[in-house]
Amino acid sequence: MGTIILGIETSCDDTSAAIILNCKILANFISNQTIHKEYGGVVPELASRAHQQNIIPVVKHALDHAKLRKKDIDAIAFTAGPGLLGSLLVGTSFSKAFGMAMDIPIITVNHIDAHILAHFIEKDGCKSPNFPFLCLIVSGGHTQIFKVKSHYSFEIIGKTIDDAAGEAFDKAAKIMGLPYPGGPLIDKYSKEGDSKKFSFPHPKVPGLDYSFSGLKTSILYFLRDNIKSDPDFIEKHKYDLCASIQKTIVDILMNKLHQASEQTGIKQVAIAGGVSANSALRKALLKKKEENNWEVFIPPFEYCTDNAAMIAIAGYFKYLKKDFANQDISPYTRYSDKIR
Repeated sequence: MGTIILGIETSCDDTSAAIILNCKILANFISNQTIHKEYGGVVPELASRAHQQNIIPVVKHALDHAKLRKKDIDAIAFTAGPGLLGSLLVGTSFSKAFGMAMDIPIITVNHIDAHILAHFIEKDGCKSPNFPFLCLIVSGGHTQIFKVKSHYSFEIIGKTIDDAAGEAFDKAAKIMGLPYPGGPLIDKYSKEGDSKKFSFPHPKVPGLDYSFSGLKTSILYFLRDNIKSDPDFIEKHKYDLCASIQKTIVDILMNKLHQASEQTGIKQVAIAGGVSANSALRKALLKKKEENNWEVFIPPFEYCTDNAAMIAIAGYFKYLKKDFANQDISPYTRYSDKIR
């Protein structure tokens, strides 16, 4: 029949369980936590409590949807990091207990690697990249350019030196008074705005690294100065502001990605992570495809944000190598290319 992996994702505020048969997803369920909207961001303690409530029902839904029983699972893969410690502990503890109870291997998965490997999930109409390829990871907590050499080899060739692009989206939205999460709202409102109406500076960072802290400050000062003369400035120009901010962030991302392709000679280029769902980023990548003869890979929307399907596919590849973890494994909060 093949190898069946149960994937568990609890790195932040989404509780997710997925079941994969080799590279084909049989079930992928996500329980979102809406309580964080009241606080304008994820509250770690509330997130971990919600994971404890959600994880067993989500796993049951996944098993029922796949029409499988617990004893059919060959291994359980879970996010070991990076992420929020309390959230990670819930998924880690559940997976270790499940593995011990069912006497099956447990597999630790690096959350960022999983975003990249989501491109190898079998789905009609989706083609997987060949090695080596470049992958831009863009999310609320990470902005990195990887040179991907195999299913097991990931080299960072560019990264943010301060804030992530997703954080820049959310912070800009917060400055404008938009509700959390603000990134998707900026994308939505930008469709009705003029992206050339306002201009914001691009950071001058050497090499392939990124920086977004200065952009957030420039947006803050720009709005502060204009509100002094017109208290309704943001509401009057909301759509144009969103379009202009989004264009600036996407241009910064694509400029470095273009440099990476030029330096490495690699023309197979992928994006991944929550911000890869952004419509402007997707359009910009397709434009680069035409201009530079790139072969581009954009994940389906359901595999952009945090989900267990990507954990399951990453777990599958580690299963093939028999790369299993011990029961004494602990989660980690920060990204490290030494931890896989």
